[in-house]
Parts: sequence; C-alpha cells; structure tokens
Amino acid sequence: MYKIDNISLVSFRNYLQDNFSFPRAVTALCGNNGAGKTNLLDAIYYLCFTKSYFGKTDAQNVTQGKAGFRINGQFSLKDQTYNIVAVVRENGKKEFGVNNELYNRFAAHIGKFPCVMIAPDDIAIITEGSEDRRKFMDYTISQISSSYLQTLIDYNKLLQQRNSLLKQWAENNTIDESLMEIITGQLVSAGNAIFQSRKAFLDEFKPVAVGLYQFISGGREALDIRYQSHLFNGTFDQQLKATRSKDMVLQRTTCGIHKDDLEFRMNNEMFKSIASQGQRKSLLFALKLAEFEILFRHNLFPPILLLDDIFEKLDEHRMKQLLFKVGVENKGQVFITDTHCSRLEEALNTLSIEHTIINLP
Repeated sequence: MYKIDNISLVSFRNYLQDNFSFPRAVTALCGNNGAGKTNLLDAIYYLCFTKSYFGKTDAQNVTQGKAGFRINGQFSLKDQTYNIVAVVRENGKKEFGVNNELYNRFAAHIGKFPCVMIAPDDIAIITEGSEDRRKFMDYTISQISSSYLQTLIDYNKLLQQRNSLLKQWAENNTIDESLMEIITGQLVSAGNAIFQSRKAFLDEFKPVAVGLYQFISGGREALDIRYQSHLFNGTFDQQLKATRSKDMVLQRTTCGIHKDDLEFRMNNEMFKSIASQGQRKSLLFALKLAEFEILFRHNLFPPILLLDDIFEKLDEHRMKQLLFKVGVENKGQVFITDTHCSRLEEALNTLSIEHTIINLP
C-alpha cells in the first residue's frame, strides 16, 4: 500500500514544532477554523509536489517571526520506505530530497508520490476562467507523464520568448525574423505534443468523470464534458501565421494550447449557468475523483486523497455517496477535515469505515 506514515513540521504556518502519525487508511482532522487542518493537508501535499497547493510562496509558508521551515514525511510505497524532506533555509534557499538525495530539478519529483487534493476554492475549476481548467488538466497529466510536464515547461518558456519579441516590435518597429521563426517552430512542436496528450487524456478521463457524477448525484442529471482548443480548427502553424498581425498589435500570442478550455454541460445547457451549489460541488468531486481513478489506473496503486472542508453545501445523500466512494471503494489513504467532528465521525461509523480522529486545538 502507498501511504504517508508520519510527518513532522517545524516553523510551517501555524505549526512551530509538531509531529503526527497516521496508522489507519482514513484520518479525520477536526477542529475550529484556524486550528491548522488545511495547513496539515498542505504540508502533505507539499511533500508530494514540492510546493503549496494554494499558490503560497515559500516565504508565506514560514511561521511568523521565523526565518525558514522544514517538513519531513515518511512514506511507504511498494514495500519500500521513503523519507521526503523539504527545507527552506534562512537565506531563502530551498532544498528538497528523498532518502538523503537532493533534487537538482524539483520537477523530477512530480508523479513519484501521487496525490489529489479537493478544497473549497477548487470550485473555480467550474465557475472561473479557463486557466483553472487547464491547470487541472496539466496537474493530472503531469503526474502520469514526466515528458508532458517537461514539454509544458518548454512551451511556457517559448511562449514568453515569442511574446517578448512581439513587444520588442511594438517598441522598436523591428523584429528578428529568423529568431521569431525558430521560436515559433519550437512552440508549434511543443504545442502539438501537448494537444495530443490532452486529447488522449480527455478521451480516457471524460467517461470516468461522467460516470462518477451520475453516481454522486444519483443519476438525476446528464453531464457532458467537451475539450475546446484552437488546434481543432487547423494546424497550429497555420493559425499562428493567420494571427500574426493581430499578435503584433496586441503584443502577445493569441492562439495556441495556452488558450485551451473544458466546457461542462448539463442536460445540454452550460453547467455553470444553471447548476445549483450542490450540483457544482458534485461536479467538482466527480472531476477530482476521476483524477484519482486515472492516477490509480496508470500507477496501479491509489494516490493519497486530501479532502479539505468538503461537506459544506452537500446534502446527506451526496455526502454519504462521496464518503462511500473515497472511504470504502478506493482502498487508498484518505485525509478529511471538518469543523463538525461529531458529524464526520457519525458518517464514517455509519459506513463502518475504520478511521483515526485527530483533534486540533
């Protein structure tokens, strides 16, 4: 089984110095708002992804009045033990390593210790702009494919370089055409690879997500997920040529996979326009649990699942369906936070789910 056995925190957010052990597959973290439930989940996530889930800088993760932090976690995977350490030193230097071997490139760690987080702000995947949905796709595919992650990093660097050339033209009325041709060619190559990977991912992901939404919602609504990309309308190279004049005026690259999106429809109408809060939550859980299922399928073991304050605005039926899915069927390690300890404990007991409760003051 893949799991985190214990974690120690020094000067990380509100934890000056604390240690926690996780003997059972399901751990419930209870406490009032501000007790550190989310911070503990984020520390686990940090060890899996080399950074905070919530976009906080390393300086923002340091306990107020301290100069650095340390997170140390012991993981079990395929009968092996791994000691993962993240350290941010007083000078701001960051070190990240496994079993006393430090990474030169933090990206090399992504996917080795898979993890899925569900938090209240994730509803932005459904309600906000396309960037949140692209990020969701990219984070999932990157845990499956290290080559995808590297291609994505390359694409974003090339995009910045191309945009810089477009700004230079606006400022100087001249442009290095040979350099523009080279960068654009490399951008096209990387963009095509990302498009094909996203398309293949959606082919696998969509039926899983739709099925999970039907399960959580009780089959009351018909869901559809559509992948939208400029690259469905012609080759990337052709479209960049067609938008060249527009790009030069706007000083940025206006077409490409950095504009991709996912469209959610319910009963053939735009989901976010008609969905209730409960339906939006159900879709979020379906998307995230589909991410879990895909990672499970590719790795042949379930990722760690982190559920932060997920039971608000869910009716009892949807909550029990979700708990059954994550606590009974998944057979992986699950962490759940809630401000109402009795509510969570009762739900877990009703489903006969073995669990550990950690009460945070």
